[in-house]
Amino acid sequence: MNLLTKALLSSWDLRPEILVTLTVLGALHFAGWLKLRRRSDGRFANRWRLASYTGGIIVLALALLSPIAVLSSQLFSIHMVQHLLLMMVAPPLLLLANPFPTFLWALPDRLRAAVASTFRRLAVWLNRDSLLSRSALKAIAPASAWALYVLIFFAWHDGNAYSLALRFSSVHGLEHFTFIGGALLFWWHVTGAAPRFHTKPAQWLRVAYVLAMIPPNMLLGVALSFASTPIYPYYESVPRLYGLSVMDDQVWGGLIMWIPGSMMYVVAALVLLARLLVSAENESRIRRPHPPVMGLTHRPNRGGPTALACG
Repeated sequence: MNLLTKALLSSWDLRPEILVTLTVLGALHFAGWLKLRRRSDGRFANRWRLASYTGGIIVLALALLSPIAVLSSQLFSIHMVQHLLLMMVAPPLLLLANPFPTFLWALPDRLRAAVASTFRRLAVWLNRDSLLSRSALKAIAPASAWALYVLIFFAWHDGNAYSLALRFSSVHGLEHFTFIGGALLFWWHVTGAAPRFHTKPAQWLRVAYVLAMIPPNMLLGVALSFASTPIYPYYESVPRLYGLSVMDDQVWGGLIMWIPGSMMYVVAALVLLARLLVSAENESRIRRPHPPVMGLTHRPNRGGPTALACG
């Protein structure tokens, strides 16, 4: 391993505000998971949910604190890896754990009851027939979540906005906040995590919802890969690592967004399709009449009641 690679791999940006936030979120979830597991004898606190949530926290830490975060200001391709982790990997892992009920169980009893009551009142208000409640419900509906996700995705990859984020840490922090927030809203409708304020979309609609993100993602990836000039001049002003030119770096970044990025949505769609097929198979088994037992037939017994005899 050469000295440059060794130095880069040892460069961690351990920002206290992010480290503390992730630690608190992880500790609260684990505390709630343990309490819920004891109360339900393990029925509502599966180990795979804990693993999924922990994986999401680890992915966020890698994206925001590891050498990936450090190198994102030097290499555009690494920055695209960071965006992929923040929008397409960490959010679904966190939401698959259905963390909201688990967080509630981490709270003291009175506070948990107060928070649950607040969300019940919010759900009642959202279902009222008023302009404000209807507008709020539409603002977080699947179509709105999809549109917001695409808007955030394209807006921050605009050349001016992207360069601004790299030059000012506060803007960069806002970029990451909107990435994670928009992605959580998008994947919330895919995973069906609590709390739910809408009717849960049918499984095939969720498949279409996820697949509909592939064209915008591919569009950006193709545009980056086939651009004839640097789209982000910022990278021309920083030292080039490993002899990778600005244009080659941009091509690699576009390919990362194009192929692995699109594959994340394909994988999600395949998982949803698999669950749809399993559900359909289970329903068909329930409705399917049971076949007669081989070798046993009903044969009338003359002079007596019907007897069960071997055929």
